[in-house]
Amino acid sequence: MAVAVHTTQFAIRRPEVGLLRPVLELAAETVRAELSDADRPLLRVAGVVGDTKQALAEARLAADLGYDLALVSLGALEDAADDRLLDHCRRLAETLPLFGFYLQPAVGGRRLGYAFWRRFAEIANVAAIKIAPFNRYQTLDVVRAVADAGRAGDIALYTGNDDAIVHDLLTPYHLVVRGQPVTARIVGGLLGHWAVWTRGAARLLAEIHAVVAHERPVPAELLARAAAITDANAAFFDPAHDFAGSIAGIHEVLRRQGLLAGRWCLDPGEDLSPGQAAEIDRVYASYPGLNDDDFVAAHLDRWLS
Repeated sequence: MAVAVHTTQFAIRRPEVGLLRPVLELAAETVRAELSDADRPLLRVAGVVGDTKQALAEARLAADLGYDLALVSLGALEDAADDRLLDHCRRLAETLPLFGFYLQPAVGGRRLGYAFWRRFAEIANVAAIKIAPFNRYQTLDVVRAVADAGRAGDIALYTGNDDAIVHDLLTPYHLVVRGQPVTARIVGGLLGHWAVWTRGAARLLAEIHAVVAHERPVPAELLARAAAITDANAAFFDPAHDFAGSIAGIHEVLRRQGLLAGRWCLDPGEDLSPGQAAEIDRVYASYPGLNDDDFVAAHLDRWLS
């Protein structure tokens, strides 16, 4: 079954969530209105952050507003042991099904090993996991853990590895679980190249799904495009400066398309890194087939009206 996923995530620094309600309400209503006639089911995913008290308040708010899953950030519990993290997740799972999130340390995540993900996958109300450690070993930890827990068929795996997003989507993971062969796959992508040039990313995902569904050989052109996408993501997300310009980089692309008036961030001191604008210029020139500027321009007036 094809499922459209809308994700809303806002970090707030205090347990009160009153300021969050109008934002989540607007997002939910906008998606409901825009996709009311869609020919496929829609899941609404709300990000929840903070310690257990705050995260529970956010999850309850999301549930009240009709969201279907909670994308769980564990960044606020960076020093907690696995038992504490898992208790946190189990309590959230009593309110909404969980969308696990393995975020790389460079942008606020923490290292989570195989043992954590093996126990996380045993939580009955886990529906999906976003894997974004930017590390092949750690990506495999999650895939193996889900398979070993017997959940490869019912926990959907998503990639946020902006350096390998196409390879993640193309790769079958052939594993042996209790003496039996199991194949796991990553079925979708979140953030990364999905944050900008989105129409092309959606078409790419459909193309990859067709290759996988029909067990076709992977075209060399698709692998070449994978390298181009990794290069473009490097310009947007700024790994050259430990991702310091990642948010500003996304905003800059949206600004160039007219979707944002500027590239300002919540932190007024946050901006593009030195040389990052030139890198964005370079990937625009090098890979003109990746951007969706013409599509955005054709719809911009209606979207902004």
